[in-house]
Amino acid sequence: MNLTVQNLAKSFKSTAGEVGAVCGISFSVPTGKFFTLLGPSGCGKTTTLRCIAGLELPDSGMIRLEEKIFYSHDKRISLMPEERGIGMVFQSYAIWPHMNVFDNVAFPLRFGPRRLPRAETKSKVRQVLSLVHLDGLESRMATQLSGGQQQRVALARSLVADPDLLLLDEPLSNLDAQLREEMRGEIRRIQKSLGLTTIYVTHDQAEALSMSDEIAVLRDGKIVQVGTPRDIYERPSDSFTSTFVGVTNKLPGTIKRLTGPDSLGSVLIQGRELTCVIGRGCQENGSVIVSARPEDIHVEPVCQVSDDSWTGTVRQVVYLGDCLSCEIESEGLTIRARLHPAVRLEEGQRVLLSLQPERCIALPPETSS
Repeated sequence: MNLTVQNLAKSFKSTAGEVGAVCGISFSVPTGKFFTLLGPSGCGKTTTLRCIAGLELPDSGMIRLEEKIFYSHDKRISLMPEERGIGMVFQSYAIWPHMNVFDNVAFPLRFGPRRLPRAETKSKVRQVLSLVHLDGLESRMATQLSGGQQQRVALARSLVADPDLLLLDEPLSNLDAQLREEMRGEIRRIQKSLGLTTIYVTHDQAEALSMSDEIAVLRDGKIVQVGTPRDIYERPSDSFTSTFVGVTNKLPGTIKRLTGPDSLGSVLIQGRELTCVIGRGCQENGSVIVSARPEDIHVEPVCQVSDDSWTGTVRQVVYLGDCLSCEIESEGLTIRARLHPAVRLEEGQRVLLSLQPERCIALPPETSS
């Protein structure tokens, strides 16, 4: 089902006055898509999710799932959480420690708005436990489960009543790195198999990039960019997004030649002319920040140097198994490069540098928010 959020706003009172947690954001999630709210702590992503769930009352705006209005300030509509037909997984899982797996998952069918007869409940619970790979653990107490199993129980409970919308609030943050990666794939597999419209909240860029159909990057209660994972990573709309989503080099420069937004142009960096994509909002002769991802920096040992060669000195080399992470000093700039692990470089070595023009983007300098 298609979810629409329009001009949603929510403030909280503090000792310093009212603080705007969500400042008039709007977005739409097509039926069956996985949509992620990504941003740093305090940006408003969890507050947005809780407003959709009915756990927070917005100050203004509208939230609608297909033709069913969850909240409308103008129409004075605000449905209770149990009336919205949603499933939700919390960061803490919120499973009952005194119940076994079966009773935890069956809880919405026994006490929720959609109550089923005992036989149907048993069949439905077994079906959803199979979906999350917890077959045979029905009698296991919640306190006897691993973190990953507890997370699966919470996910099963959120799915057992066949919700129209699934909401997940940083559900993997309490798991170790290897289990987090495993559960990313499991959640995405289940979501795709059910064709369930899903809103996912995280501050983890890897989660957002690997799981989402579309990402909304939030900052200070506002959406700064919405796009596919590839769009967000390769074509950030501003300096904040380029830095927050992944690792990037931020090279200060000045526009020398501007042919139009989202097309190749020339930028002067430390007196050196480089070709890159010119982002929106850049002005000819204006200051810019060129975002260049470490994997898009080409590095090779110095063999022959010409007047226009871009050279640097290797200051640090770190072997990470799947890549070689390097810091290179060049003309007062520190440039990070990510190279194939077979490359051999040593600290103090002189190297030639080059960029892939179509994968680097010039952005207006970041302004204070």
